[in-house]
Amino acid sequence: MPMFFDPLYLVWVAPAMLLAMWAQWRVQSAFAAASQLPAPLSGAAAARHILDSAGADDVRIEAVPGNLSDHYDPRDKVLRLSEGVYGARSLAAVGIAAHEAGHALQDAKGYALMSIRNAAVGVANFGSGIGLFVFMIGLGLALKPLAWLGIALFAGTVFFQLVNLPVEIDASNRAKAQLVDLGIVPAADMSAVNSVLNAAAWTYVAATLQSVLTLLYYASYLSGGSSDDR
Repeated sequence: MPMFFDPLYLVWVAPAMLLAMWAQWRVQSAFAAASQLPAPLSGAAAARHILDSAGADDVRIEAVPGNLSDHYDPRDKVLRLSEGVYGARSLAAVGIAAHEAGHALQDAKGYALMSIRNAAVGVANFGSGIGLFVFMIGLGLALKPLAWLGIALFAGTVFFQLVNLPVEIDASNRAKAQLVDLGIVPAADMSAVNSVLNAAAWTYVAATLQSVLTLLYYASYLSGGSSDDR
């Protein structure tokens, strides 16, 4: 039976899928609640303050469309903030903006794991796109070495996720510290910010878990025999 329809795959990744759904709900819920709480600066202004205070004044800040599409581009040294974060003066906005500024600070300070993550992006994208394809060809042609090559290619995605998780957690930790140290958010009001950033961290945990479980499923599927045995 082709692995695309193997119900065992759903059993393998079910914990990660359930965690991902819970994490996404938690992010939306925490962000909505924190969006109702005012902050002294907009998301863009908070990020600018954090960057300038750390000497990263070469990083530009731009507004981009989308909902929670915020990200830092290390190639162009640009911090891109979504519409609901860039100009919003809420604890949710400054929390998300500070997190992305945390990535810029990682880049500016030569944080090793971020450098590794950036270098692994291409490998991860290639592995996730072609790994399953190569795996299925190997199964279809009964060429186990080729199928194992597909697994090895997908392993690049797993490696990226394993490196990305501590990078994201570190960025949030930097954000929390900067918001308090610079007086952007009083320590007494940080619970709402912590709720947003902690919920976001769980989405990365879920993504990492799913990639690991998928890799283990591929390996188990292949080690257990050909697809004809399923």
